Amino acid sequence: MRVVGLVRESGAWLPNDEWFGHRVVGSTDKLEELVAKHRVSRIIVALEDRRGRLPIEALVRIRVQGVRVEDINTTMSALSGRVWLETVKPSWFVFSDGFRRSTATLASKRIVDLICGLVGLILSAPIMIIVAVLIRLCGKGPIIFQQTRVGLHGKTFNLYKFRSMRVDAEANGAQWAQWNDPRITRLGKYLRKFRLDELPQFWNVIRGEMGFVGPRPERPEFVELLRNKISYYDERHSIRPGLTGWAQVSYNYGGSVEDAYRKLEYDLFYLKNMSFLFDGAILLKTVRIVLTGAGSSPLAIPKELASSRSRSSPLAIPMEPEPVSSRSQSAYQNGLRQ
Repeated sequence: MRVVGLVRESGAWLPNDEWFGHRVVGSTDKLEELVAKHRVSRIIVALEDRRGRLPIEALVRIRVQGVRVEDINTTMSALSGRVWLETVKPSWFVFSDGFRRSTATLASKRIVDLICGLVGLILSAPIMIIVAVLIRLCGKGPIIFQQTRVGLHGKTFNLYKFRSMRVDAEANGAQWAQWNDPRITRLGKYLRKFRLDELPQFWNVIRGEMGFVGPRPERPEFVELLRNKISYYDERHSIRPGLTGWAQVSYNYGGSVEDAYRKLEYDLFYLKNMSFLFDGAILLKTVRIVLTGAGSSPLAIPKELASSRSRSSPLAIPMEPEPVSSRSQSAYQNGLRQ
């Protein structure tokens, strides 16, 4: 995307003015002239407070001429692969495109999950037998343990995993797993690195408690904390949790409220753009992580998902964005409740 420049409010523009490294090409009272002059194909509206400030008549005329007009949150979401909770407003969830979930789509997704769960359980059975033997040889304690997680519509279920931590790992209560967590056994480090500890969850998929792709299920103790701290947190429970998810392949392990906040941004992006194509891209990334043990890292969204946004004639005129340093901190506090 090539940015033509920024447009400021009438009377606020000075020649050779710049904002965030981009030149200000004019003011809103000349918006139509600027669009024609620079052959703009898209306008990105980045006003924090639009009441009485948005040149609505000019934007309507420009829009009916075929120029795309987008909210800044939609653009940033498409470019970054996450919903920016620092700036998004509730109205964006209501009026933006996406979040489509027909009965036929959900039924098809469930059928695919069931078939893949059965195939996955059969194919991974030899590996699970080997893992089970190794866990038993490494010491006493259960080979597979059950842990209560929150799933679809907030209902709890028992999630199955190979044990990768010491038996007394939670003697002091529920704790988030951390990088290089001292509670993890030597064998558990390898199980986690290659995601082998998650293999028993094929059974959860078959039972209909989980899907292949979706937000990872969290523990009730943490859900109660996070829903009181983070806006929109419960929206991730609107679909079945997954063996893997967009947040898992895009963000590293997290063990804090701030990490959960960032992962929720990726989960909301998945909810907005959920499709078989997107699921396929996530599964391919997951396979690479499992085979290489590379772990997750920030990942660009598949080109196909951003085609309608990022491949249009790439010119834009954001209008007077507020300085990030002052805006993002206050907005973050609104999204991450104190």
